[in-house]
Amino acid sequence: MLETTIKKILGAPVYDVAIQSPLDHARLLSAQTGRKIWLKREDLQPVFSFKLRGAYTKIMALDPEARARGVITASAGNHAQGVALGAKKQKIRAVIVMPVTTPDIKIKAVQGFGGEVVLHGDAYDEAYEHARQLAQREKLTFIHAFDDPDVIAGQGTIGMEILRQHSGPIEAIFVCVGGGGLIAGIAAYVKFVRPEIKIIGVEPEDSDCLYQALKAGKRVKLPQVGLFADGVAVQQVGEEPFRIARQYVDDVIRVSTDEICAAIKDIFADTRSVAEPAGALGVAGIRKYLDRRGSAATKGDLVGIVSGANMNFERLRYVAERTTVGEKREMLLAVTLPETPGALLKFCSLLGKRSITEFNYRYFSEDGAHIFVGIQVQNYEDEGKPFIKKLKDHGFAATDMTENDLAKEHIRYMVGGRPPKLIDEVLYSFAFPERPGALLKFLTSLNPGWNISLFHYRNHGAAYGQVLMGVQVPKTQRATLEKLIATTGFVAKDETNNPAYKVFLKN
Repeated sequence: MLETTIKKILGAPVYDVAIQSPLDHARLLSAQTGRKIWLKREDLQPVFSFKLRGAYTKIMALDPEARARGVITASAGNHAQGVALGAKKQKIRAVIVMPVTTPDIKIKAVQGFGGEVVLHGDAYDEAYEHARQLAQREKLTFIHAFDDPDVIAGQGTIGMEILRQHSGPIEAIFVCVGGGGLIAGIAAYVKFVRPEIKIIGVEPEDSDCLYQALKAGKRVKLPQVGLFADGVAVQQVGEEPFRIARQYVDDVIRVSTDEICAAIKDIFADTRSVAEPAGALGVAGIRKYLDRRGSAATKGDLVGIVSGANMNFERLRYVAERTTVGEKREMLLAVTLPETPGALLKFCSLLGKRSITEFNYRYFSEDGAHIFVGIQVQNYEDEGKPFIKKLKDHGFAATDMTENDLAKEHIRYMVGGRPPKLIDEVLYSFAFPERPGALLKFLTSLNPGWNISLFHYRNHGAAYGQVLMGVQVPKTQRATLEKLIATTGFVAKDETNNPAYKVFLKN
């Protein structure tokens, strides 16, 4: 079976539409880590991602009659553009079904390549089902984004190129994972030619379908996935990619949103290119791998796949905000200062040469002032806990918020918003789809007897916005609220016991 995949890779006609992307030396990142690191620049492809390789390989594998009838797919991202461009090259019809939440920039990109865009459903699953129905009705061939041997072979040409471009020793290749098509193709080829090279998958902590599948020994469907790295927000790894991954993938590393943002900055520093979150996973994985192992010389160089650069401009502010934490150069603290003269001066004196990157405060009571503060550090792992102990030894209550997503997403913008009296409040964070009427639909479904006591919204330039909402619900009705939230289909998390809420917002 492996030989069949290798033959498909060797015969894949990807260069009709794709370039052999450069394998660039990451000079600055290598200097920082003490290891020689290379970046495979798939962000330089005509559609700014690797996806056109697999899409075009599949199109060309169809018999002439099926190809002439046209193709169809469901995608809100890079795969859609790959199919559209491949179809344009062959002068055939391409129908792309996209969720109605798809940002306009992606719709226009597909249309620019000649694709017929059909907007249907609020999420990918609904678009997928509609595409399948249209394929049958109009006799079009459906092109899956990752679970197809020809698509996998097209992506596998990246592995072939890496080994041609780098003949020296390579310790590991780091590959982003969504549905698994990319890592399956690269792993199949690399392990066939140079089995000593490690193939390491990299996934967001909240979208780790391959990690969970390998752990369970079978494919599992995640109940929900994170949306920041939307290019890999897949609930279940593909059947064929998983079969290959079980045999040839050596490890899967999970990374946080902050670590992804730091990797975007790393790539920018070396290339002046802005990778999308999914596109930076390979570099984030290298960073975490080296944190675990150190920079001691081992078997060879490290290669990270920069898989895409379809970044919405509006997201850059959010990425910049999270980068310093991801680089472990900033810690975020909730600190209680006594409302006495000189307390702030004493606190600042304990900082030493560290700089304050953020300071949020509002007077609340004579008992003490709660501040949300960002502090610059050289290395959070080395300095964080000792500094918190130092504060406590000098009489300041301090809680580490550096890894608290609620604090970073919402609380830092709401310090001072504590009510004088409030009972029966529960707090939830939501990922709301960015579509007209979504919020209204949710609010109208709430029990009219429940009062919304807190609301904070942030748009991240993506298909989803982050919402924090407090609702006054008697304890006897909490189960009803939970059932209602479950029926919405929105990604939701109960934050009522989050320490950031208790310190800054709860009465």
